[in-house]
Amino acid sequence: MTTAHDTIAFADALKEFEPVIGLETHVELGTNSKMFCSCPTAFGAESNTQVCPVCLGLPGSMPVVNRAAVESTIRMGLALNCDIASWCRFARKNYFYPDMPKDYQVSQYDEPLCTDGYLDVTVETDAGPREFRVEIERVHMEEDTGKLTHAGGATGRIHGADYSLVDYNRAGIPLIEIVTKPLVGTGELAPQVAKAYVTELRDLMRALGVSDVRMEEGSLRCDVNVSLNRPGDPWGTRSETKNVNSLRSVERAVHSEIERQAAVLSSGGRVVQETRHFHEDTGRSTSGRSKEQAEDYRYFPEPDLVPVAPSTEWVDELRGTLPELPSARRARLRAEWGVGEHEFQTMVNAGALELIEASIAEGVDPAAARKWWTGELLRIANDREMELADVPVTPAQIRRVESLVADGSLNDKLARQVFDGVISGEGDVDEVVAGRGLAVVSDDSSLLAAIDTALAEQPDVADKIRGGKVQAAGAIVGAVMKATRGQADAAKVRALLLERLGVSE
Repeated sequence: MTTAHDTIAFADALKEFEPVIGLETHVELGTNSKMFCSCPTAFGAESNTQVCPVCLGLPGSMPVVNRAAVESTIRMGLALNCDIASWCRFARKNYFYPDMPKDYQVSQYDEPLCTDGYLDVTVETDAGPREFRVEIERVHMEEDTGKLTHAGGATGRIHGADYSLVDYNRAGIPLIEIVTKPLVGTGELAPQVAKAYVTELRDLMRALGVSDVRMEEGSLRCDVNVSLNRPGDPWGTRSETKNVNSLRSVERAVHSEIERQAAVLSSGGRVVQETRHFHEDTGRSTSGRSKEQAEDYRYFPEPDLVPVAPSTEWVDELRGTLPELPSARRARLRAEWGVGEHEFQTMVNAGALELIEASIAEGVDPAAARKWWTGELLRIANDREMELADVPVTPAQIRRVESLVADGSLNDKLARQVFDGVISGEGDVDEVVAGRGLAVVSDDSSLLAAIDTALAEQPDVADKIRGGKVQAAGAIVGAVMKATRGQADAAKVRALLLERLGVSE
């Protein structure tokens, strides 16, 4: 009998089962006002100050559709290769929950604005990059709910809380839901494909300028659906992990759910259709609400809103406003930078493209920009379990470090220490260099003194070098580098050493 915490190793799970994944992504639009009223949408305002009779659902209030939200949704649909409906309408989704003050949510049900699209994503494999087409079932408009804060409990969830607080500032903000069709055939790459899809979607929304897609602020949220089946069997029962709010967590949610469901099925148990809550600290999920019984939301057409009927001319006009999309931009950058497919995909997977591009625009040599962002800075991001874009180093700081390397003031080893200091909050580049005493020792007399000390300590190595074994010079160079705390120019030390011993290469 399995417990809630039992899992099977991921590789073993994939030997027996095939995963089917689906993703429902919610994107808050970056409009100035809400979906059906003129209330502002700025994040972080004092609770319940950005509300009015319309978004609070007070009697007699009448909603009006936000044209900018409709335009943004059409542009999103076009960028996702969707068909744009020539006529659609809103519906009332009826349910009682305290974060929705009207007791219903205005959404789109059987007549969404955008349908049947796709988004191509690429993941890195041992055999090289592999492309997957994620088919989009629908893109529909709705209004966001308010935010509940459960206080007094240990978990921050409603169970065990003493009371709950509600903030309706978010209620009514334009929310777009992008629903994929079930994605099969991903196998062991299912977690990476899920992350790649949400990453590509985020980049697409950012390029379109329709949302700030800040997952940490909730403007991009993802529900992760996973089911398992044995090869040849019908699809299994799916679970839905709700409101996953980071790219890394999307990947981890798929990974952990495959392991959990495999353990249930292998022991003869039955996967329950339910919502689940993902926990960032453990990388696991816990059961939320059962969905085995269909919920009757009693959808019916919203009587207070007219249908939306975008003309062909309007859609074509909006199509002309689409910017260079991420896929086309990547192809251009790869050609401009002259890098191979594998190296370029590594930069994409690391989330480094925009950072590298910004650094190049700041005047950093392209090769140096790629080296730092996909090398030392990516290592730091991984060590600290953060996104590369959140590493507190700017393109201007990389340019300054590179200028110090170019004039001989720093070497790469010292430059890494500079970045460590900047990230640790010790100041800007020059402040860290001064504060840590980081500067290349280039004075010949100081270097020769260190060389003489190393030769005196290793006379046998000096004899080998004089005897023609020039490769033995590495031991003396290493000793000098250690003595100078890595602040010597190794090439210069080697040259001075050979000159001191009267040996040529």
